[in-house]
Amino acid sequence: MKKRFQLLLSTLLLVSLSTPLLADTIRLKDGSVIRGQVIGFKDQQFTILIGGSARGRRGQTTVYVEDVESIEFDSISGTSATEESARNNAPMSRPSSTPNNPPENNVPDSRSNDSGPVVPTPTFFTIKVGVRADNANNGWTNSGLVVRKGQRLRISASGRVSLGRGRFSLPGGSATIQDNDKLMRNENTGALIAVIGDDNDDFILIGPRRDFVAQRDGVLFLGVNEGDLADNTGSYDIVIEAEASGR
Repeated sequence: MKKRFQLLLSTLLLVSLSTPLLADTIRLKDGSVIRGQVIGFKDQQFTILIGGSARGRRGQTTVYVEDVESIEFDSISGTSATEESARNNAPMSRPSSTPNNPPENNVPDSRSNDSGPVVPTPTFFTIKVGVRADNANNGWTNSGLVVRKGQRLRISASGRVSLGRGRFSLPGGSATIQDNDKLMRNENTGALIAVIGDDNDDFILIGPRRDFVAQRDGVLFLGVNEGDLADNTGSYDIVIEAEASGR
């Protein structure tokens, strides 16, 4: 198919060389050049009018957009409505620039950054886990996630748990329930908390949602910020979004 297409292009080139040059220059990715007038674009194909001899004989050809490297439009008067529509709607693979026809807008790619190299968007994977409010497993739920230092985590929580004696808490905890034995003394009782590693006491307040970067390696554990868990019931529903690490 490509050989037939290239043969057709070669024939069209011979025709164009024997006639006056027309308005548009179509450069293909295989190095071929077609000179003519782009008069339409449909079904991912450009329709190009070729020729223009004294007898007024002209031919047409179509080129798939994926084969086009660039198109240079000449600013000529008397452009028909069909040609103008083709110029406005036909996608260009890249703007072309010549001394006589510079690009109108030199807008940088939205993915580039003048201050440094392009930073790829991080990819996250999701883990869902239920965090029990009682004292099973010493009050901690193993999330099953081993995090690495510098890894970004996004944790969100929902649900309601009972703290016993008719007291209830959401993941954000309750500021009105006093508890001198809770692990994070200055945070709400019943709030969702976390810790990285089973040998670590640097507790992290999660609440209903928290976005943070891990400061150490280890397994992520989740629990409830209360001292007496024996009479607790219920669990929080947790969604963990962890940055996929190249390591």
